[in-house]
Amino acid sequence: MKPFRPSLLLATLCTAALLSACGDKAETAVVAVEIDRATTCELDGMLLSDFPGPKAQIHFKGEDKPSFYCDTVEMFNTLLKPEQVKALRAVLVQDMGKANWDDPRGNWFDARTGFYVLGSKLKGSMGPTIASFAQEADAKAFATKNGGRVLRFSEVKLDMVDLSGGAVHDTKM
Repeated sequence: MKPFRPSLLLATLCTAALLSACGDKAETAVVAVEIDRATTCELDGMLLSDFPGPKAQIHFKGEDKPSFYCDTVEMFNTLLKPEQVKALRAVLVQDMGKANWDDPRGNWFDARTGFYVLGSKLKGSMGPTIASFAQEADAKAFATKNGGRVLRFSEVKLDMVDLSGGAVHDTKM
């Protein structure tokens, strides 16, 4: 009979634990969560359904529920701040090429693949907003009709999403 070797057993168990921790664990696909009458904004507690324009939701790694934003400007401001260090699972916005501007519902898509219109005459929850579109043709048509310029996600910069003047434009607070 061979002598019992606790160090060999411990090494085997540790190796098995490490291998199982390093295995490919496919992350489940992120599904958009629809807003309802009680959905509030992560930054200011405003009810999303009370305001026009595109909404956003950010799914952070390690969190069960998304953080909602009543405006794409708030979403970009959150994502572009240097102190934003949370890992992301998904960033979703509404496709305003399909959604009703005054009462947007559904039509969520991956924000990082979208086209955005900055500087249009239409307002969102905090006044001037950035309209979100899944298709470039829809963004261009919107800009032609409502003004503004079309940008890709990566072209939106922090100085374009200043939140300091939002309360000036908010007539429902």
